[in-house]
Amino acid sequence: MLRVQTIPPTHLKREDQRKRVLVRDDLFIGQAIVARASSFHCIRSFKLISTNGYVGFTRSPCSRFTCREIRCKSDHYDHSSAYNLKSNGSAGFLITTIKYLKAFYEFCRPHTIFGTVIGVTSVSLLPVKTVADISPLFFIGLLKAIIPAVFMNIYVVGLNQIYDIEIDKVNKPGLPLASGELNIATGVTLVISFLIMSFYLGVKSGSPPLLGALVISFLLGSAYSIDHPLFRWKRHAFLAASCILCVRAILVQLAFYAHMQQVYVLQRPLSFTKSVIFATAFMCFFAVVIALFKDIPDVNGDKHFGIQSFSVRLGKKRVFWLCIELLLTAYSIAILVGVASSDIYRRIVTVIGHGILASVLLIRARCLDIENKSSITSFYMFIWKLFYAEYLLIPFVQ
Repeated sequence: MLRVQTIPPTHLKREDQRKRVLVRDDLFIGQAIVARASSFHCIRSFKLISTNGYVGFTRSPCSRFTCREIRCKSDHYDHSSAYNLKSNGSAGFLITTIKYLKAFYEFCRPHTIFGTVIGVTSVSLLPVKTVADISPLFFIGLLKAIIPAVFMNIYVVGLNQIYDIEIDKVNKPGLPLASGELNIATGVTLVISFLIMSFYLGVKSGSPPLLGALVISFLLGSAYSIDHPLFRWKRHAFLAASCILCVRAILVQLAFYAHMQQVYVLQRPLSFTKSVIFATAFMCFFAVVIALFKDIPDVNGDKHFGIQSFSVRLGKKRVFWLCIELLLTAYSIAILVGVASSDIYRRIVTVIGHGILASVLLIRARCLDIENKSSITSFYMFIWKLFYAEYLLIPFVQ
């Protein structure tokens, strides 16, 4: 049995000033940790640090477990066996910083950010006609589009997590707000900050298409998540899918294409080409699939909290195969568009590329265990990878 006392060093009795101390994997700063144990068989080696008359312990990098005997005094420590206070403070700060950065990374839902960055970049290349168009002005315009779009993306996914904490404790307990790695106040601060920065950059850009895209994304993202009688559209399957369809399929393609083609970047009159029309149509399929598929792993939590997703209403298996059929239809259309291309190289890339993606999708779908949540979640992330891959192929469609 192990009994651990936590007391200020000024309250240590003389007989307690010399003890065998068992410490844990935590970093104790500002307290004296005194432990009494009946046996000390396997104990990790720790070193003493001191600050303001208190003591603490931090694990030393050893592979064996040992018990170390130290002397605890209220006003003096043997500094030959102690860490330097500043170095340990720096190490503790670094560990805390890494922890919060990791939580922030998960809070941002990185797979959605990657989708935004790749999508905006791909669409921005569609107005390019010659190598001369890839100029410093082009890259400035691209950054003016990507940065506020990413900030708005963080606002939308962060707001959803704030209003979905209880649901996420069931469906996605690893998310930082649901797990407690970030508190609600931090989440609200992050969401408001990124919203303000997004709008600020949108206004500063002087691009009506870009600012319009940000405003619509804000309105739809808010309506999707906010728990209000007129909002919380995610409760209704059709409205939830419509929000994602509008942003991922229509806004990203048309608004950012217009931003790059008009006088703000390439200084050309707005005209929609075959490639941007194809991108918009194809991404309508993908946006619907993402909207449907994301709810398949969350059926249990959605049922409990009254979210009437298509997966809850129709069943996981039916929705899953509906998503596969929609994607296969989209790939078939893309192959036909590729066959009709007059450029032999573009034809080869478009036909073979979409054929490979369709084949891989079908093979993985047939091997999936629909009742295994981890398998479904993994497949959902695979769909996002197909989403990224499609944006690599879209510039070849002319």
